Amino acid sequence: MENDALNPLEVPWYRTPFFERLILLVCPPLGWWLVYRDPACTRLHKVLVSLFALLWLGVYLAAVLALAVLLRLVDLEFKGGFGPTLVRERSRPNYELVELSRRAQPGSTSAPPAALELPRPYWTDFRGPGRAGHYAEGPLLTDWPPAGPPRLWRQPCGGGYASFVVAEGLAFTLEQRWDDEVVAAYDLDTGREVWTHRYPARFQEWMGGEGPRATPVYHAGLVFSLGAEGELCCLSARTGTLLWRKNVLAETGAQNLRWGLAASPVVVGETLVVVGGEGTAEQMLVAYDQVSGRRLWTALGDKPTYASPLWTELAGRPQLVLVTASRVLGFDVEARRVLWETPWQVAFDAACALPVRVGDDRVFVGAGYGVGGAVYEVSVTASGQAVREVWRSRALKTKFNPAVFWQDHLYGLDEGVLACVDARTGERRWREGRYGHGQLLLAQGHLLVLSVEGELVLVEASPAGFREKARLPALNGKTWNLPALAHGRLLLRNAGEMTCFDLRPNRPPEPAPAPPASAAP
Repeated sequence: MENDALNPLEVPWYRTPFFERLILLVCPPLGWWLVYRDPACTRLHKVLVSLFALLWLGVYLAAVLALAVLLRLVDLEFKGGFGPTLVRERSRPNYELVELSRRAQPGSTSAPPAALELPRPYWTDFRGPGRAGHYAEGPLLTDWPPAGPPRLWRQPCGGGYASFVVAEGLAFTLEQRWDDEVVAAYDLDTGREVWTHRYPARFQEWMGGEGPRATPVYHAGLVFSLGAEGELCCLSARTGTLLWRKNVLAETGAQNLRWGLAASPVVVGETLVVVGGEGTAEQMLVAYDQVSGRRLWTALGDKPTYASPLWTELAGRPQLVLVTASRVLGFDVEARRVLWETPWQVAFDAACALPVRVGDDRVFVGAGYGVGGAVYEVSVTASGQAVREVWRSRALKTKFNPAVFWQDHLYGLDEGVLACVDARTGERRWREGRYGHGQLLLAQGHLLVLSVEGELVLVEASPAGFREKARLPALNGKTWNLPALAHGRLLLRNAGEMTCFDLRPNRPPEPAPAPPASAAP
């Protein structure tokens, strides 16, 4: 009887088990192809080889990527989505360029003269008046020319994620420069640095990078700034003179948060309230006298988050609305007690978006990580106040970019996609426009969206549908910083540069240049 078995001597060399295994180790795709072409391989063998080839290929690609990162051929940057993004170059501040730019600026570095007529302070808090992210100071240019609105200035800046506040003709922000945190004041119209106050502090972590997180606040001629490591400063807005300085973490014995202190201080009457660190009893909130810096009181034993508090009035009662790691609550600052509370939790305790007032007795709270948002209604009771949940939905997942409220609707970036939600019911009206984890403001019935890539976009704020009216490149690199808008000037910045656009509809003409000294009579 003839033997039908394949003679080992007749097996091609490239189909021998040794060669197939060697090729599978060296080049998984080719090894997988050879195995599948081999009629002697069983189905189980092919499946196992396929799984091994995929696993080996994943390890190989990860090793190649790691090598490319080590050799600085590519880099990884966290932009707010799920996992890091592969980029050609990571967004980093260029401190040498910042210093060179400041030295090259012409003119005096003194503050504007007191006699100079200045507009009344307007954008003096994080997200503007009432922390609502709504500009209502006056009309704005909403029909942009093809090249975009006029750009007043553009220049390098230090690192960090603070925004601007504006008063007395100056724009104030908080930056990282080398190993110092720097409170800086810039001339609103020219971008010229007027004064700085710096102190040693450098907070850094891989996901967000280095630099301070919290936006300063202005009140009655004073600027209050909170650094990422707890350094709290009170400065003269006009001169930058340090009036007092505290370290919130050192004073309370608290530990810093994983991603640094990020909540902007809150002005309540003559008191400055700050969200501190974790691990202490009844010291999450710390209150200081604005003028002397004397610590007045502490309260709450909750674990803090990164969301700035909201000072507002709900159901006829002024209160501080706070998002902690375990709850949302209304806090009576005068009586120093909780008025109402409701459970609220976000993965990694990463509640980052401050609450948004959506009516006389309602507040919206949003988060990312699949949580979504909810509207809570506060009511008056015999013992004080109570709260009930009006609706909860995953239609608006604002990760660290707070929503804005306009004509019964909420607008925000739902995990990077612009969305409109009915604030009364939680029903989504539309979801279009992929801008990443950037930020946005509301002005003149329009949304000013600053994308994570630094593009400035003008979108109509209408529940009827999505309509993008204009788009232009404004900044280079990852942009998480919130825009600021005062006196018709739009201020933008990220961890590498800052710029200012003029959105006044009737922009005054540029002054004629002064004649040379020799031509003077």
